Amino acid sequence: MINRHNSEYARELARAAGGCILFAFPLQMTMEMWWLGFFMERERLLIFMIVGFALLLGLSYYSGFARDQPLKDDILDAFSAFGLGVIISAIMLLIFNVLATEHSLREIIGKVALQSIPAGMGAILARKQLGVADEGEERQRRIDSYAGELFAMTGGAIFIAFNVAPTDEISLISHLMTPWHSVILCLISLLLLHALVYGVELAGQAQWPEGHGFLSVFFRFSLAGYGVAVAVSLYILWSFGRLDGTGWNEIAAMLAVLAFPASIGAATARLVI
Repeated sequence: MINRHNSEYARELARAAGGCILFAFPLQMTMEMWWLGFFMERERLLIFMIVGFALLLGLSYYSGFARDQPLKDDILDAFSAFGLGVIISAIMLLIFNVLATEHSLREIIGKVALQSIPAGMGAILARKQLGVADEGEERQRRIDSYAGELFAMTGGAIFIAFNVAPTDEISLISHLMTPWHSVILCLISLLLLHALVYGVELAGQAQWPEGHGFLSVFFRFSLAGYGVAVAVSLYILWSFGRLDGTGWNEIAAMLAVLAFPASIGAATARLVI
């Protein structure tokens, strides 16, 4: 990234900044995210930042700013995306007056840090969404691998789940639902994930793997994808303190609720990653 011509670098930087805003502004305008930046335990915030940066590294490796480039450039691009995410998030929160001089340094750091990860995701994914769609042979080979498929599902699940997990509606819906509602929602999530990936042939989605029957594809991809969505939902709920002091039945219900949008994100991940 740093070795390219200045004009190309400037275009990519502007495109990445646009991606930051496009992907992160819903969360930047969400009140629950502002409060989380203040109340979230610093240990959980640190873990969240480490996991988030690992996600940016993976996105840079599988999607990235450029078509094909060495691994060290993918790492540099991940740092660039994170830094740009911090800057854009701070600017937007200042414009919204969510950050003010009377706020403590702890509160300011928490608010900006939480927003920087989705903004950084937008910076990396901006090339595909706002720029040239050609991924290059090497990147296409990476994302078409089984590990690439699972990572894409993880990134999609995190992005969609992250947009709804901070809201109180997740807890409210889980309280309104009976156990039977939760079971039905889980089944719908799994079937919808399978249908979106292999049934309706969305643009950019994976093709049916050669030599694999229905059961093989269902267990290796669809069921694995739903497992990814559940794991992502569990981690995000824990990070945001939604599981603290909560019984197992309520946790199961919240997982069923959040795994629904997460599974949709996992299913449609190849549209953006």
